[in-house]
Amino acid sequence: MLPALTDLLSTARVVSLPLRQPFRGITTREAMLFEGPEGWTEFSPFLEYDDAEASSWLAAAVDFGWTPVGALERSSIRVNATLPAVTPDRVAEVLSRFPGCRTVKIKVANAGQVLADDVARVAETRALLGPEGRIRIDANAGWNVDEAEHAIHALARFDLEYVEQPCTTIDELVELRARIKYMGIPIAADESVRKASDPLAVARAGAADLLVIKAQPLGGITAARAIVSDAGLPVVVSSALDTSVGISMGLHLAATIDELEYDCGLATSALFAADVTDKPLLPVDGALPVRRVVPSAALLNEYAADAERVQWWRGRLERTYDLFTDTR
Repeated sequence: MLPALTDLLSTARVVSLPLRQPFRGITTREAMLFEGPEGWTEFSPFLEYDDAEASSWLAAAVDFGWTPVGALERSSIRVNATLPAVTPDRVAEVLSRFPGCRTVKIKVANAGQVLADDVARVAETRALLGPEGRIRIDANAGWNVDEAEHAIHALARFDLEYVEQPCTTIDELVELRARIKYMGIPIAADESVRKASDPLAVARAGAADLLVIKAQPLGGITAARAIVSDAGLPVVVSSALDTSVGISMGLHLAATIDELEYDCGLATSALFAADVTDKPLLPVDGALPVRRVVPSAALLNEYAADAERVQWWRGRLERTYDLFTDTR
């Protein structure tokens, strides 16, 4: 049974959480939370997403709040540190928020920066991690094929675990993968999965070696597990800059996957200066426990969005709910 819109609105809370430094061009993260029979859940599509794209995020929130997750394969998930496009002198400070993490995902191809900035950031990370640490880079589709090939050559000496979404289109990923095959550096697809009308197209085209799977954009745990099963590729379960409530959704997804070869990108709560719970999901010894999160009433009040933003989110929920129910 789908919850009625009134059920969602009756417990809905909208928060605006500050980030420690700009990420994806934002300094605060807005999210709507509500409580279902299975526990608290999150609806937080980025502000620029239209209602059609946001409907998948609502499907995920409903799935996590109203559908039992089922059997779990593990009780904790190894996670990577996430390094925004900071200057080298800030790398150690950021990584200190991810204790015990052996893997770092580094943002590259940031607007306003050049390849030399990326090389310096990755070099500093490798120096701090030592030879045994794992480095993956994420370009967020910021390069064309030639730029990506050049950048990967420049960064390969730092022993890359993989390159995430170097280019925008599937055809570009196919071409780039062929060009760098001899280098033995895998390509991971993120936007080509979560923002695609057909999330399996990238796998069918042979455009990636592994997939980055995010619960909210893909419609929730049930839908994401089906994609993982049908794709037949290794996966990294990652977050969409969620609060700890949304991170819990990702952790439960990761805990249901049979084979999980890579550390997951679910430690992004460490990028927040505040959260919605007194017990945020922060890494300890490089891992996160798989558990539900109950928001703190005091923190929900302290970081509540203003009345105008609450009304905006309620309107978004109402519009998105109509699209969501039309597909059910």
